[in-house]
Amino acid sequence: MRTETYWNRALEQSEKALKSGALVPLSTSLERLEESAESNFELRTLESRLPKHFKREGPKPNPFKPWDRDLEVARLDPGHAVILNKYPVQRGHMLLITADWAAQDGWLDLSDWTALVRVDQDTSGLWFFNSGPIAGASQPHRHLQLLPRSTGERSCPRDLWFQKRLESKEKSKTASDPLWNGCSVVSRISQSNDISAQAQSLYASYLSLSEHLGLGHPSQDQRPKSFYNLLLTPQWMAMVRRRREGAAGFSVNALGFAGYLLATTGADLHWLRAQGPEALLREVVLEIRGNTVVGSPSKMSA
Repeated sequence: MRTETYWNRALEQSEKALKSGALVPLSTSLERLEESAESNFELRTLESRLPKHFKREGPKPNPFKPWDRDLEVARLDPGHAVILNKYPVQRGHMLLITADWAAQDGWLDLSDWTALVRVDQDTSGLWFFNSGPIAGASQPHRHLQLLPRSTGERSCPRDLWFQKRLESKEKSKTASDPLWNGCSVVSRISQSNDISAQAQSLYASYLSLSEHLGLGHPSQDQRPKSFYNLLLTPQWMAMVRRRREGAAGFSVNALGFAGYLLATTGADLHWLRAQGPEALLREVVLEIRGNTVVGSPSKMSA
């Protein structure tokens, strides 16, 4: 049974960080959108000022080197730390960052997965990763993110969609659905409680998904060939290859595919309600049919 030490520490540190001003929760309104029985969405509309990290113009300082000690939850020797997300929508939203510089658009390595498992064995939930700006990453310093979930709690609004995608992975829902074809899912099965064994298993799954979506392999490619989003729950791991960063005024990161959308200034809510949230995801996903890329992929920078 998980003790949820990291989650409790995150909540305790959140109270301290709120008092010091280091934590700046986003004020939003919530609307629930139902696309289908297995694909639901939570649409949050930002009611506070847009944080600077959402703005694209100009150079930005690295907020993780050094990271704000008022946001620190734990240090994981030798090379990772757990900190609070400075601009959370959910209390306890954590980031798993590398202590030293590592590129967000590089390959995740075994040390990243080992650090993730160390946290996940104690506090699990919805893990997600945005591989670069086209995938919705706001910072170039490597960071994975965790939204903790209680045992038995649904990981995300579109959990059933991914479960269905996993069960039907040998079949196409429809050959013309970019969202179905641009996503690859594998079951998360581990027969061991050993951290090293679990990390090796997750790393192997990650590389398998990468090859399936045509992103390459670290043994042959210095960086992934295209941007992508990664989602991880106690039941499955999913990867989505990206074509563009946003559409209809919405920026879309991994949470969009999990069923969480954020509307900021310029978001076309009329378009979203008329076309549906899955139409938004189809606008940003890169479709893969067999071994063929459909559309123009976004290239990684050299």
